Amino acid sequence: MPADDLDNPVLTCADITDVPATFVADPFMVRSDDVWYMFFEVMTRQLGIGQIGLAISEDGLRWRYQRIVLAEPYHLSYPYVFEWMHEYYMVPESYIAGAVRLYKAVKFPTEWVFVKNLLTGPHYADSSIFRHEDRWWMFTESSLDMKHDSVRLFYAERLDGPWLEHPRSPVVEKNPHVARPSGRALVVDGKPIRYAQDCFPIYGTQVRAFEISELTTENYHERQIGDLPLLTGSGAGWNKDGMHHIDPHKIDDNRWIACVDGWHWAC
Repeated sequence: MPADDLDNPVLTCADITDVPATFVADPFMVRSDDVWYMFFEVMTRQLGIGQIGLAISEDGLRWRYQRIVLAEPYHLSYPYVFEWMHEYYMVPESYIAGAVRLYKAVKFPTEWVFVKNLLTGPHYADSSIFRHEDRWWMFTESSLDMKHDSVRLFYAERLDGPWLEHPRSPVVEKNPHVARPSGRALVVDGKPIRYAQDCFPIYGTQVRAFEISELTTENYHERQIGDLPLLTGSGAGWNKDGMHHIDPHKIDDNRWIACVDGWHWAC
């Protein structure tokens, strides 16, 4: 639930000051030295492609836009940012480049350099990386016909690979309701959790959560958590028509904070 004194949305395209923007989406956060850093897609009006923007907050409730921190000649979105071994990394959605690309902060949070391609192929979208039982795991959508109905699973011993496809992959196939990743994969009480967006009848209407009950290099099993979507459109306001993303973070034993996005048709 939103905090009592919070007015949503905390950021819109009207907050973007360095480029003309049509919308913002796909927020991911990290916390460093008691400051929250939020990275998100900024859809540029003139170029018609996404770039990665940055906002900061001391309390996670009130945010100040900073600037674009990562741009390429092609579309970027879904800036999956995480910390590993005291370094910060980002895996933005870059399927137009034909690869899952890994970036590293050389001066966090504003300067990022390309490290390497983790996967190459015609369509890997919204790749979500997490660490579980001393391995790296990655969910990524792989639907060549843009039906958003298939998600593949890869694993690696090291972050920079090599990445191997799981023998049970694709772990979701021909089901646009539960395939495309929709936020940070978590490990809670030893159980991985993945989030998936419902892309039927249209893209990005709601989000469901799945607990992975078995995850080894040979087997994979999951179950949906609850019968209802975790996030869905409210029918009014900024998230009238849909919600398609969540990035949750545990603050302490009893509290979580999450950033989400929502959308509505503007006529």
